[in-house]
Amino acid sequence: MEDYDDATAFLGQWGRFQQIVFFLLCASIFPNGFGAFSVVFLTDIPSHHCLIPDVNLTEDWLNAIIPIEVVSGKQEQSRCSRYRLDVVRNLSAWGSIPGRDVNLTDLEQEACVDGWSYSREIYQSTIVSEFDLVCSEQWKQPFTSTIYFLGVLVGSFFSGQLSDRFGRKPVFFATMAVQTVFTFVEVFSPSWMVFSILQFISGLGQISNYLCAFVLGTEILTGNVRILFSSMGVCLSFAFGYMILPLFAYFLRDWKSLLLALSVPGLAYLPLIWFIPESPRWLLSQGRVVEAEAILRKAAKLNKVQAPRIIFEDVSTHKTKAHPKEYYNVFNLLKARNVRDTTMILCLVWFTLSTGYFGLSLNTSRLHVNPYISCFISAAVEVPAYISSWLALRFLPRQLSVTCILLLGAVSLYFIQLVPQSLSNLSLALEMLGKFGLTTGTALMFAYTAELYPTVLRNTATGTCTMVSRVGSCIAPFLLQLGVYFKYIPYITLGTLAVVSAVAVLFLPESFGRPLPETIQQMLKRESIKCPLITRKEHSKPVLFETRL
Repeated sequence: MEDYDDATAFLGQWGRFQQIVFFLLCASIFPNGFGAFSVVFLTDIPSHHCLIPDVNLTEDWLNAIIPIEVVSGKQEQSRCSRYRLDVVRNLSAWGSIPGRDVNLTDLEQEACVDGWSYSREIYQSTIVSEFDLVCSEQWKQPFTSTIYFLGVLVGSFFSGQLSDRFGRKPVFFATMAVQTVFTFVEVFSPSWMVFSILQFISGLGQISNYLCAFVLGTEILTGNVRILFSSMGVCLSFAFGYMILPLFAYFLRDWKSLLLALSVPGLAYLPLIWFIPESPRWLLSQGRVVEAEAILRKAAKLNKVQAPRIIFEDVSTHKTKAHPKEYYNVFNLLKARNVRDTTMILCLVWFTLSTGYFGLSLNTSRLHVNPYISCFISAAVEVPAYISSWLALRFLPRQLSVTCILLLGAVSLYFIQLVPQSLSNLSLALEMLGKFGLTTGTALMFAYTAELYPTVLRNTATGTCTMVSRVGSCIAPFLLQLGVYFKYIPYITLGTLAVVSAVAVLFLPESFGRPLPETIQQMLKRESIKCPLITRKEHSKPVLFETRL
């Protein structure tokens, strides 16, 4: 509605009601932060070699039975082969000494028919050591992450439409319950197949909970508080949850114990269903004026202000006579040309940002010899990124912000291949600068997308864009595997995608300082798609979603 913000101005921006909504929704994001990247530790590959059964072998042969291979210029024990045990046993019985009496390169090798021996220096166990996802089964290791992100993809698609159809609040708590329960149930997985299925279902809830919390907060909060929530509030909550993950993993080095710990916060949060209201904006879009007014009157009591006798006077006389039960779905994003073009461009940008963000985040095990330090560094980079996104949302046009931050990420990733191997710290700094750019862009795009679409389509549009972006997160683990053949392929690919997306952003409508659209008609009245890098003077007021504070 055009007069919603005026009609609810009596509440103020930062009363007790807004504080409850703000902090409870931010708290709900913490489990998303450590849940999204738990696969970094759950699926990490410990050092391993073929298991040698308890047989009579001399000390010399026990030390030599695993072949030595050169990997990335370093000598290390083979992970997937050993010298044939029956031959070695015979040679040992005759008293032969490897390297002196026997040339090891002449001996026949065999696979790890007796299983593997895994190092416990870093982890007590991971699903890799639990289900032997190595050698011929190693493809299952990155595919486990892909299955999780496929769940996130499907959840993005359906949660947006369900939320626009049945409300923000019920979908928010239902998906949080799904994420919590199935994270707990994963502990009892008897096989990799069962674990993967449960990971898929857990991913369904993970992103759905995040999106519903984001949209619910942006529709309830107003003015500068909405800016703070949609940028620093939600995003920093995710980052802090991400930063807590390596702490959990450091003290709980068994994968089952880690999953149990990660499921507890969600269980503690579910009873708070009584404190978070439904979105009054959504209720109004469905013609449920009485329910919307009831929520706002309760909010007025919490804020200790007097609510008007009739809050939505024109709505009560006009909207209820219209078609309050008209539903919208993903096909409405493709009908009108301007809406369709905007959706396609946003999907490209979201895909690029997600591929880069998750690719660089899942690459943390290669940044430092200690995976816990690597994960913390990767998470800590997100804090200044989200602060930067908040400042950009307050003071800069959306096109300029997103374009510049994508180019920053692209240039940083391109430069990595020019750094000599002796300057590994510089490569690390450039990779983290690239992640800073892509993380900032992701935070900006959540707000930018919400600003472009009307209330009746906002969650569907955000969910659809996020769904497309998760295609990128699904392929990110396999993109990293290409680095085995040429280490710079992932960086060149991500940098090129960022450049293409930066150009595409120039053809999006500008939304800086414009009111949040409530209907598709209001969205269609906006300027035709073109590339003004700087908004017009009359729209230059630094306000997110609205022009009046």
